[in-house]
Amino acid sequence: MPKHLLLFVSLVGLAAPAFAVDPAIKKQLEKLDPSTRLEQSCDTEAMSRINQDSTGFKPDKVIAYTFKDPIAGDNSLQAPGAVFRSKGDWYHLSFTCITGPQHINVRQLDYQIGDKVPREKWEKYYLYD
Repeated sequence: MPKHLLLFVSLVGLAAPAFAVDPAIKKQLEKLDPSTRLEQSCDTEAMSRINQDSTGFKPDKVIAYTFKDPIAGDNSLQAPGAVFRSKGDWYHLSFTCITGPQHINVRQLDYQIGDKVPREKWEKYYLYD
């Protein structure tokens, strides 16, 4: 392959969005109102990223508002009181998410995983198995 073609193919890969959205998920997100779409896009991306990390967590649910209300901007969401469920346990989560203007494509996601939520607190915060 010629060098200039190889370079072009490499650059095209870099031009793609940082986090690609599955077409089925995108279709479902488009049905939501913009504020719900923002939160769901960020929750879904947080779950995906944690799942891909080498932490061993396998999240199947993220909730952005369990311990504190999230703070929404035009194309951003700060969720300092979020949680996620992995292998039957809930864990504290804090994240900041930036999306595109349609609130579907996540452009940046920064997160921190906290401690396990003790089972005796689940009922108080509406957490479940």
